[in-house]
Amino acid sequence: MMSVLSSLANSQGRRDEEPNKELARHIVDKNDTTAVEELVQLLQHKDKNIQSDSIKVLYEVGVEKPELLAPYIKVFVQLLHIKNNRLVWGAMAALNAVATVKAEEVYQNLSLILDAANKGSVIAKDHAVKIMVQLAKVPAYTSDTLTLLIDQLKDAPLNQLPSYVELTATVVTSEHKTELSRVLQQRLPEVEQESKCKRLEKVLKKLQK
Repeated sequence: MMSVLSSLANSQGRRDEEPNKELARHIVDKNDTTAVEELVQLLQHKDKNIQSDSIKVLYEVGVEKPELLAPYIKVFVQLLHIKNNRLVWGAMAALNAVATVKAEEVYQNLSLILDAANKGSVIAKDHAVKIMVQLAKVPAYTSDTLTLLIDQLKDAPLNQLPSYVELTATVVTSEHKTELSRVLQQRLPEVEQESKCKRLEKVLKKLQK
């Protein structure tokens, strides 16, 4: 196996993601904590392409084996404040993965995550919503997180609104159903695209049963 740096797509002059995916698979298969540590260090590399490859491999690893990323929550949170959008949403994706095994630590950083999402790209917002949905599955955080989630829906971009609503509906409790329905009814008139309207109406119908 080549070194971690030489295994990255940009180190090989590749423009596709296959080398990064292959490296992630290798790390997961071997439970390679040393490689994960090297990738975390490469997030500080002077070449932004190497940084991007490194975060890509890390969040791919997180999807399959989130516990390998668990020691680096602080690193991912720190990345949320930099100007490189690729690293910001990559860090969000990593935190989304880690939330499945370290919900408490991710929850403690939720205000920073939401702040970064509100300032960041649509992809960053997507991951922030997924993080909140993940946290809402934990009884200790359900109520607070659902309140924040529903609040996000009030001004979510119209393109994203149906998917955010559908995700929220998977974790909504009876306590929050009325508020979610109210926000949905409030936003529906803004949605012009028929397919998006139908998706929202479908959720609304289920909520009102």
